[in-house]
Amino acid sequence: MRALSRFALLGLVLILGACAATDPLEEDLPDMGDFRLAYNIVVADNMQQVPPSREASGEEWIEILTAEIDRRFGGYEGDRLYHIAIHVDAYALAPPGIPVVLQPRSILVISANVWDDELQAKLHDDPEQLTIFEGAAPETMIIGSGLARSREEQMQILARNAARRIQLWMLTHPEWFSIDEDAAAEAQAALEAQVAEVEQPVELPEEAAE
Repeated sequence: MRALSRFALLGLVLILGACAATDPLEEDLPDMGDFRLAYNIVVADNMQQVPPSREASGEEWIEILTAEIDRRFGGYEGDRLYHIAIHVDAYALAPPGIPVVLQPRSILVISANVWDDELQAKLHDDPEQLTIFEGAAPETMIIGSGLARSREEQMQILARNAARRIQLWMLTHPEWFSIDEDAAAEAQAALEAQVAEVEQPVELPEEAAE
């Protein structure tokens, strides 16, 4: 009976593992003041792979990050143009076959910059380096991300999480986009809760852990 239960659980896990990351267009995106996306630039030269990891090319990261930045920020119709520039610093895509007890996690490290088009200037001195986590769901905690998710799914989840984290960082500077400070603080708190929910691992129920 226990063996049957485990096979049934594994089947459910594999079905759940096929689910993609939440589409940002299905989220209640925060107000961004006078922000309108102009250039969306992603660079992946000198990108480092952190083993153990599946392979992903710079071109693949450029394509998926560009798409997810457009998807999250492309709908804003403010009166002022801004550019978002990203450098892919490092990544690790959890491979299959790693013991579950190690709980390998996919990670993406990026450096982000925001430019004001009218001022022709960057709005901050140093790039904002962000470490993005794939996070975990019940299916990945049981059999690992490398088995529950494909390489492409891992990359999409990381790219969508990265776009969310970039927006969270931008909301800490409401003066850049003429956002009301109270509204920005409220939106920041909501996004922080989302980040904590999607990027942190979940705890397995006791019966699954056994």
